[in-house]
Amino acid sequence: MLIEIHDPDDPRIERYRDIRERDLVGRAGLFIAEGKVVVEKMVGSSLHRPLSMLIAAKRLDGLQSLLMMLPEDVPVFVAAQEVLDTIAGFAMHRGILAVGSRLDVPNADVLLSNVQGDGDVLVLSGIANHDNMGGIFRNAAAFGMAAVLLDADCCDPLYRKAIRVSVGASLLVPTARLSRGEDVLALLERHAFAPVALSPAGTTLLANWRPTRRNAMLLGAEGPGLAPDLLRRTLSLRIAMAAAFDSLNVATTSGIVLHHLATTRA
Repeated sequence: MLIEIHDPDDPRIERYRDIRERDLVGRAGLFIAEGKVVVEKMVGSSLHRPLSMLIAAKRLDGLQSLLMMLPEDVPVFVAAQEVLDTIAGFAMHRGILAVGSRLDVPNADVLLSNVQGDGDVLVLSGIANHDNMGGIFRNAAAFGMAAVLLDADCCDPLYRKAIRVSVGASLLVPTARLSRGEDVLALLERHAFAPVALSPAGTTLLANWRPTRRNAMLLGAEGPGLAPDLLRRTLSLRIAMAAAFDSLNVATTSGIVLHHLATTRA
């Protein structure tokens, strides 16, 4: 359903107006997908659904295959590039935006109960940087993580920048948020996951670690890391690095760890 938009103040495209400001104040459970690759992943996801799309008129011909994937009741707003830029509040070089919503938000207990066989999961604690969150989700998708659990202090993986950095992976990997104070280790034990914590002070080198049947990899924010209580109650791993340096970016760490997990299990 193509709808031409000529007026940036048209009320039908209210959800797309002043995107960066909306990033700060939130979208009441909705999210913005930006760019063809990301929007394609949203449209193909079983976890989310598109509500509408806004595209630059000059991109229309090149997006026909994507438009054919949309449900018939999803409106597609088409605007000249200068109108699109005015609506968004900045130059939209990618020329395509979509508003989406989550289809379902399971709690962590339900999500883990749905992980079958030898599936592995990520548990994130205090990851507040959207670039790091996006990078971690990209790695989680690349290495086949069955799910990602977020504690109450993690940022939203469906924030526009996090989705963009993840190249849409945060729309594909099943995710649940833990309640504040919830005992994640007890939860993991209940579902037969072996918890492994990453820390520069870990007691075991990652290279020497061999995964079990179902693993839960725990990652904390750069700086504070994981809570001391979690480290005391789990096997802790460290990544070998130069003696004069003691830490890695957490998204980089996730890639190294998940690659080790995937190749060792293979």
